[in-house]
Amino acid sequence: MRFELSSLFRGRRRAAAPPDPATLHARRILLASEGRQIPQEVVDFTARLAKSAGASVHVLSIARVFGTSLGLPHPGLLPRKREWDEQREFVTATVRALKKQGLKAQGSAVGTRAATKHILKAAQDYYCEAIVMAADPPRNVLIADFMWSQEPYRVRRRSRLPVFLVTVQKDERKRQKTAASGA
Repeated sequence: MRFELSSLFRGRRRAAAPPDPATLHARRILLASEGRQIPQEVVDFTARLAKSAGASVHVLSIARVFGTSLGLPHPGLLPRKREWDEQREFVTATVRALKKQGLKAQGSAVGTRAATKHILKAAQDYYCEAIVMAADPPRNVLIADFMWSQEPYRVRRRSRLPVFLVTVQKDERKRQKTAASGA
């Protein structure tokens, strides 16, 4: 009897490659984040995509809820006021940047444990026809499911909509953190 590694991942769907951004004709685009600040290059990519299609943009940021205590919600696991304020500021700054580029944009911040499900539900609720997310470089499939930073790849795997992932390198994220801290 031979063991195949692929049998462990039978339930997974391989993510379809998104269409060419120049050929996308969407009326609404969801710009989503799993809690990280949305980098300027992702905002610019979304703006180009929305301008070419004449689309409006909805910005969504997730404030992470860490779990439950014995199956019951516990207030200590919910996002703190500072975390909520941070997510709202990320959304406000991104909406402001999109509006500066002449686009119709709105946004919201929500708290959830299941970021992938909530992002896909938000795309459905707002009648979006494409999703754009910032993403770290892909990691090994065996450890990726345990990492919050790999959420964009889970969204791409589960979505029936085209998902555009803009890969952000670590040195870019360090530069943003340094600029945000004022050092």
